[in-house]
Amino acid sequence: MEKLMYPFMTRVLRPEEGGGYLIEFPDLPGCMSDGETLEEAIENGKDALQCWIEAAAEDGQEIPEPGSSPTWVQQVPTDVHIQLSKRAAAEGMSLSELVASILDQAIDARVKG
Repeated sequence: MEKLMYPFMTRVLRPEEGGGYLIEFPDLPGCMSDGETLEEAIENGKDALQCWIEAAAEDGQEIPEPGSSPTWVQQVPTDVHIQLSKRAAAEGMSLSELVASILDQAIDARVKG
């Protein structure tokens, strides 16, 4: 799978949102896509990213540098991202909530240890 140079966030879409997964690129306003599986959402996200950049260039808009969003985004290997997303879905929380929870637990364990 080709590496995405722009950081992205994914989340599980609730059934009332159509189900599946959403992918968003925080550096590029409005750049998003979805898919029935996380893998499909990421592949569709590649197309959305390319289209967003091409459209911005054609319109003479400034194209933000990767990682320029004020949001903290941590890139991890795709397989880790998929595992975390699946765990978040199984636990009924967003990926951000799960990672924050894991980090919080790790910090507590270090402080106590």
